[in-house]
Amino acid sequence: MATIQDVAKLAGLSRTTVSRVINQHPYVTEEKKRLVSNAMQELNYVPNSSARRLRRQQTETIAVYVPRITNPFFSHLVEVMEKEAAKKGYQLILCQTRYKKEQERNFLELLKTKQVDGLILTSIENDWSKIEPYLAYGPIVVCNEYSDSAQVPLVFLDQIKGGYIGTKHLIEQGYTKLGYCTGDHKSSRVAHDRRIGFLKALNEAGLQMKDEWYFGGAYSVQDGKRTFEALKKLSDPPQALFTGSDEVAAGIVKAASDAGWKVPEDLAVIGFDNQPLAELMELTTIEQPIETIARQAMELMIESIKSKRTSVRKEVILPLKLIQRCST
Repeated sequence: MATIQDVAKLAGLSRTTVSRVINQHPYVTEEKKRLVSNAMQELNYVPNSSARRLRRQQTETIAVYVPRITNPFFSHLVEVMEKEAAKKGYQLILCQTRYKKEQERNFLELLKTKQVDGLILTSIENDWSKIEPYLAYGPIVVCNEYSDSAQVPLVFLDQIKGGYIGTKHLIEQGYTKLGYCTGDHKSSRVAHDRRIGFLKALNEAGLQMKDEWYFGGAYSVQDGKRTFEALKKLSDPPQALFTGSDEVAAGIVKAASDAGWKVPEDLAVIGFDNQPLAELMELTTIEQPIETIARQAMELMIESIKSKRTSVRKEVILPLKLIQRCST
C-alpha cells in the first residue's frame, strides 16, 4: 500500500508539500498540485480522511434528531438534509428520540464528546435550559420545532396560522361540531401553537369544543384508527376532526370507511404536512414545505460550523398552505 512518502518521492517534492496539497493548504502552486495529483493516481494512493479530520478537530459529521423516523415527514426531511450535507462534504448521523427526554439528553453527549460537529433538532423534548449548555461544544440548529429562548438559528412555520386556516376551512364548509386530534408531547411548541390557532378559529365563529371531542396520543395510522373507534362510541360525535398528521388523518378515514361512514358527509377530516399519503388518500391537509425546511436548516448548520458561531439567533419563517381535497 502506497504511503505519503511514496507520493512525495514520485512527485519529486517534499513530504510537507504533499501534505499541504492533500489538506488544501493555501499558497501551493498549481504545478505542485498537478504533480501530487498525478503521483497519487499512479500509486492508487488514498489519503487518510480520519487523520485529516482529527488534525482539523472536525468530524465532518452532523447529527439530526427526529422523534420518529417512521413518520414520512421526518424521513423526507432527513433525506433532503443528507443530500444537502453530501454536497458540502458532510455526512449525517440519525438519532431517534422517540419523544423521550432522556434519549434526547443522551444524544446531546455526541456534541460534548466531539463525535459530531453540530446538531439539528427537528423536535425538542427537554426544556431549552437543559439543551443550552451544550452550545459550548458546538452549534445547534432547530427546525420544524421552535423555542422563544433558543439563541440559535431556527427554521420553522407559523403553526398558529396552520391551526387557524385548517379550522377556518372546516367552519367555512359548514361544520359546527369540531374535534381536535393530536399527540401528547407537551414540550412541543408546534402542537401547542396549532391548538391555539384551532381555538382562535372556533372563538371567532362563536363555537366551542366539547371535552370528549379532544383525542390525544395520536401519531400514526394505527392511532388514527384507534381514534375513530373512540369517536364512533360517542353519543354526540363531532362532525369534523382537525388532526396534526396526515398519518393520523389517513387512519381515521380508513377506519371510518371500513365502518360504513361516508367521508366527508358523516365525518370530515383534515391532516397536516401534505405527505404523499395525503394525495393518495385524497386528504385535505396543511402543506409544510419539507424540502425548503431541510435545505435551509442544513445551510444554517454548515454556516454555523464554518463560522464557529454557536449562540446567534436567526429566524427563518416559512409559509403554510391549505390543500383542499375530498376529505372535507
